[in-house]
Amino acid sequence: MTKAREFILAPDPDDPRLVERCHGTDHDGAPVTASVPVERPLTLYLNGQEIVTMMTIGDYPEYLAVGYLINQNMLAADDRITAIDFDAEIDVIVVRTEGETNFEDKLRKKTLTSGCAQGTAFGDVMESFDEVELPPDAVVRTSWLYAISKKINTHPSIYLAAGAIHGCALCQDDRPLLYMEDVGRHNAIDKIAGYMFLEGHGPIDLGPEDKLFYTTGRLTSEMVIKCVQMRIPVLVSRSGFTAWGVELARRANLTLIGRAKGKRFVCLAGQERIIYDADPTAVADEPAAQARKGGRHE
Repeated sequence: MTKAREFILAPDPDDPRLVERCHGTDHDGAPVTASVPVERPLTLYLNGQEIVTMMTIGDYPEYLAVGYLINQNMLAADDRITAIDFDAEIDVIVVRTEGETNFEDKLRKKTLTSGCAQGTAFGDVMESFDEVELPPDAVVRTSWLYAISKKINTHPSIYLAAGAIHGCALCQDDRPLLYMEDVGRHNAIDKIAGYMFLEGHGPIDLGPEDKLFYTTGRLTSEMVIKCVQMRIPVLVSRSGFTAWGVELARRANLTLIGRAKGKRFVCLAGQERIIYDADPTAVADEPAAQARKGGRHE
């Protein structure tokens, strides 16, 4: 398959649907104008069943809808989608499949998670978790980590234009391939999962086995579960960990790297995949004030 170029898909900070200008005052009472991300509801149906209403910035609704269903175990890799109907006027998207579906039992077990905005997880989301076998021969080089972090943090984005948003990226070696943003990091990862499902059968290699997933948000159980379900062996964040996220990563043999800022990072699971091929002293560290605040997306 053809090797993918950098940033096949990336945020568009110039899209007027995604950012608004709001007027107010600053700490001195002087008038100011601020750019803020748009937040809107999106109600998802699977065939005739209403599944969930998500809060999202509204770009790539098809990828978000399909990725959500995949990461909630409501679509399988061999399911055939016959249509995706999006109505922007009423903020509704319907995913239609070849076979009938009924998720009333799963919806009864819906619980609110730690994700920003309207993250949800279902009581049986762990059904297939222990069945996933991540490739043991996958590697991550420290030179890749440094290059990816720099490329993502300097690429034009809604965060740089307006803030108050999370980002996720699918990477291969030192190249970011898919970069998505949203008000919740779970939405951003779902968009990438949806793109991989819908577009990953073409000439570009989007198979998960040799990929790395980068997120600006916390490494919670939810992020670990989604990454494992997507069969991606390495998960990296500039933010920190939760204890259950670390426990699940170790259980799944996922390489979990957090607090990746400048030349620094901490790995709490899957350390055997790391190849230390870069000199940390040659990498510029982040200013202390930025590091204390947790970086650009928190």
